[in-house]
Amino acid sequence: MRAFFIGRFQPYHLGHHEVLREIFSEVEEVVIGIGSAQESHTIENPFTAGERVMMVDRAVGELMAEVGERKVYIIPLEDVYRNSLWVSHVVSMTPYFDVVYSNNPLVIRLFREAGFEVRKTKLFNRVSYQGTEIRRRMICGERWEDLVPRPVVEVIEEIDGVKRLRDIAGTDV
Repeated sequence: MRAFFIGRFQPYHLGHHEVLREIFSEVEEVVIGIGSAQESHTIENPFTAGERVMMVDRAVGELMAEVGERKVYIIPLEDVYRNSLWVSHVVSMTPYFDVVYSNNPLVIRLFREAGFEVRKTKLFNRVSYQGTEIRRRMICGERWEDLVPRPVVEVIEEIDGVKRLRDIAGTDV
């Protein structure tokens, strides 16, 4: 069975890691959609689609050591600003999938209306494991590295992502 899981991954964090660990316990293959792929260089979306692909790819590679090899497709998906067309856009841009994993009410609604099985996932430490909090910590010079997998820290360091985010936010903490 092949699953679909979408996120903005700004950045990919340990909550995403735990969700994927859960999904991998139920399916053999996962299509990971990098949402809002056209967005970058803003406080809400500081990283490019390519940078996020690198984060997800390296983090999933680390996860494979724990769960065993799985087939994973990482697909950047640009936004379509008409919700009634979004699912067909996703389907046209990705390999076929049988089930969707999400907790986002709109994503759940749209995929169910299109006839897909949707499964909710557990939420893992939503106070800390969320992109908004991680980006806030980066901007404020607080510790953020323990909220993301080590390979994601490495990607963010390689691209000087914290400096980019601080530049965008107009701070030099």
